[in-house]
Amino acid sequence: MGFAPSARHTVASLRAARGRHQYAMLRVETLEEAAAAEAAGVELLSVPPAMILDPRFRAAAPSAFAFPGENFYEIGGPDDFLKWAFPLLKHGADAVYCSGSLAAVRLLAEHGVPVCGHVGLIPSKRTWTGGFKAVGKTLDSAKWIWEDCRALEEAGAFAAEIEVVPAAITAAIAERTSLFLISMGAGAGGHAQYLFSDDVLGQTSGHVPRHAKVYANLATEYERLQGLRIEAMTRFAAEVHGGAYPSNDYLVEAEAETALAFRDWLSTNG
Repeated sequence: MGFAPSARHTVASLRAARGRHQYAMLRVETLEEAAAAEAAGVELLSVPPAMILDPRFRAAAPSAFAFPGENFYEIGGPDDFLKWAFPLLKHGADAVYCSGSLAAVRLLAEHGVPVCGHVGLIPSKRTWTGGFKAVGKTLDSAKWIWEDCRALEEAGAFAAEIEVVPAAITAAIAERTSLFLISMGAGAGGHAQYLFSDDVLGQTSGHVPRHAKVYANLATEYERLQGLRIEAMTRFAAEVHGGAYPSNDYLVEAEAETALAFRDWLSTNG
């Protein structure tokens, strides 16, 4: 089986490639980032739902397997998830992310919607696991992750994001689950490696998670560009205030006779 960047993956092809190909996945927030990911050969994208509804998205990333997603409390219960998912599929989503209840996962799956669940550190549910920290470092918490994976399987999910879990635990689960595991800081045992574009591009302000490798420093570049904006706008304002802009080079002129005739007309008709 080939893995050409131009090939649009399916749930079936992702499952078939488990253990034979490591997929790259990014969360993108803009069409420019989506286009860059497409050009770079990143196969899987997490995207804001509004981006899927934008017809420009598929022009920017025609081959990306796209998971729109947002926190469950922005959507609601099982019926709300179903109503939310259908328009996204209609507009080109390949699957949806669901951090809601197992009932929501089950209802989506029963209606043929490919669902990706979430195990380990779930930021929107972090209070249950002790905050922003690794999950699965004890035997009891590792068992909990396994049980969550089994529950997602039984509910009909095809994939699960597994976040900030010890690599050895992820690897052991991957050997025994039918889920396509998307690893965010959970080791190479996952079938895809997932990061946020903000971190990869060096756009994050403040704390960068330990698992997030930074490949660029766009924050500094944005600061430089902002400095150029301020410099240019300062010069513009100074020229306007001092009368240097607009000079003759930036004006459209009328023939002197036309301008004079217009003034004469205004004086009698204005």
